[in-house]
Amino acid sequence: MTTSPPPSGARSRVAYLDGLRGVALVLMVVNHTARWWVDAHMTWARYGLIYVTLTLAAPMFLFLVGFCLPLARSATTPESLGDLARRFVPRGARIVGAGLLLNLLVFSDEPVISGGVLQTIGLAIIAMVPAMWLLRFWWGAWALLLVAAAGYVAFVQAYPFLTRFVAEHSLVGLMLFYDFPPWPWLSLVLIGLVLGTTWLQAHRRSPEDGARYLTIAAAVGGLLVLAFFLHDWWRAVPMRFGMRRDFILNRHWTPRGAALLWVLGMVLLMLAAAYWGWERRRWQLRGLVVLGQTALFLYFVHQVIAYTVVRGWLGWRFEDWPRFWIANAVFVVVLLGLGWLWRDVKGRAMRARRPVLAAPG
Repeated sequence: MTTSPPPSGARSRVAYLDGLRGVALVLMVVNHTARWWVDAHMTWARYGLIYVTLTLAAPMFLFLVGFCLPLARSATTPESLGDLARRFVPRGARIVGAGLLLNLLVFSDEPVISGGVLQTIGLAIIAMVPAMWLLRFWWGAWALLLVAAAGYVAFVQAYPFLTRFVAEHSLVGLMLFYDFPPWPWLSLVLIGLVLGTTWLQAHRRSPEDGARYLTIAAAVGGLLVLAFFLHDWWRAVPMRFGMRRDFILNRHWTPRGAALLWVLGMVLLMLAAAYWGWERRRWQLRGLVVLGQTALFLYFVHQVIAYTVVRGWLGWRFEDWPRFWIANAVFVVVLLGLGWLWRDVKGRAMRARRPVLAAPG
């Protein structure tokens, strides 16, 4: 079974990418509720759940930022650097503004200008403008992959200095190195941009070429994950899924060493699995697609509900696993309803802004 190439233009939607983003959103919701809705002692089961959902959800979100950007570009008309800036800079700025608003509404105990995932996503979209322009050259993809690798290696080398820096300059540290900071996480966005561009080129040649591309991605991802487990077995690592093995800067996580194999490998495996499910097997999981299509809105809203309303105003806690999972299931259904409503309202607003064509004659 084959699929037609995705349409070009800013409103392009690809079901498997929306569905995968929906999966990442659900994982992020569980990660947050496991931290915010439970006050009991940190058990190994809860700790492992927090770590695994963190290492799958956030990297997938950032990878998809880059992977999906080529879908918003024209398939026929080369765009200048100015054209790309006019299209993407305002979008990135709006997302940065949403992140600052989230700080104001939810995380009032921290400075409003603190960094966050939304700020990094918005800055990544802006930073990808020159990167997208460079991809018109045959050497552009290799150059960007080299920049991505160099950015991460530079972070590794600078980590001791950065640890001292954020301790001595707390406010600047909160602005530049908090949550998932642009350095080094823009490297993952760059990788996503290169892979998204090359996959789209293959898919536009033929759906079979696109499928082969993701088959190779799945094989590479599987080898990376296998290497991760073999490394931990060989080195007898005592804590496979734990933050002590990774970089912790400003109390936030970045993968280190073999954990990088896990993150990159699982990103590729999940990408290929989503393609196989939605595009090849024709999964009808419309709920996940809706969650993915409204992920930015729901990422904002779910934190308001989970942290401010449920944890803060209502004071609810779910200290045993059955109640915890039931509460999460109800929460995801509520988010799905909000996503459906938001998509409908947004669609109506966009149609209302379109110019009305006069009847001929």
